Amino acid sequence: MVPGSVFAEQEGRGLHIPVLFQEVMEWLRPSATGCYVDGTLGLGGHTEMILEQSAPAGRVLGFEWDGQAARFAAERLAGFGDRFQLLRASYADMAEQLQHHGQGLVDGILVDLGVSSLQLDCPERGFSFRDNAPLDMRMDTSREVTAEQLVNRLSQDELADVFFHYGEERQARRVARFIVEAREQERLETTRQLADLVALAIPKKYHPKKIHVATKVFQALRIAVNRELENLTRLLTDGPELLKPGARFCIITFHSLEDRMVKQAFAKTPHCKVLTNKPVLPTADEVRRNSRARSAKLRVAERL
Repeated sequence: MVPGSVFAEQEGRGLHIPVLFQEVMEWLRPSATGCYVDGTLGLGGHTEMILEQSAPAGRVLGFEWDGQAARFAAERLAGFGDRFQLLRASYADMAEQLQHHGQGLVDGILVDLGVSSLQLDCPERGFSFRDNAPLDMRMDTSREVTAEQLVNRLSQDELADVFFHYGEERQARRVARFIVEAREQERLETTRQLADLVALAIPKKYHPKKIHVATKVFQALRIAVNRELENLTRLLTDGPELLKPGARFCIITFHSLEDRMVKQAFAKTPHCKVLTNKPVLPTADEVRRNSRARSAKLRVAERL
């Protein structure tokens, strides 16, 4: 690692703690002759461990569409040489990208569907309501649609559908109405504006005790901006076809919509065997060390 580098600075702040890392290694079973795909490279924590456990010749192809995260990960993993290959693309395009790069079937796929610490802890990215920042939420900043555009352009019914279907927010229609009324007076441009408005729209008696009242609305907008469920559908369709017999498909989810999709897709894929009838959860010790792991669920299937 280069002293004073951007990655060293971020790591020094404790930003990157790979979720379920021990469990992932046990289920993925990296070998010295294997080629693996990390569909959500992030800052490279999972990939680093796969490369270490598959030494001296195991390889990883890492997908990352967030340019900032890709730069950090590339720096972190530079010491592994050509055992690591960075692909600047979404995991939704995995099949096309592997074919384009001449890669045949692989020995395992890992996808961690959580938002990275880098994204959450950089206020200017607009993923979090902790700081007052632009309403952005794009994982790939080259894309055009932002959360601000959705909040200010969608109709009341469209907003309500986004909040209900993607965030499972029971007060979706009330929140959507408050947003439409508020934007008639002033354009909604910041995370603070939105978070305060959601807190005002949802009656106090319905405010959750363990999470911020705007959490589900922010989740829903992030999913809509990045087309996350559509991308997951493509991954679940294409992924099993990219695996060698005996190779494993490991997916970490963080909310019920994704977990349900993964569970159902694994069960319906004829040439895959479900290895985790119940999802693998983080230990109490991991949750104490990393609060962002508390909602993580790992499901694993094996190609027959």
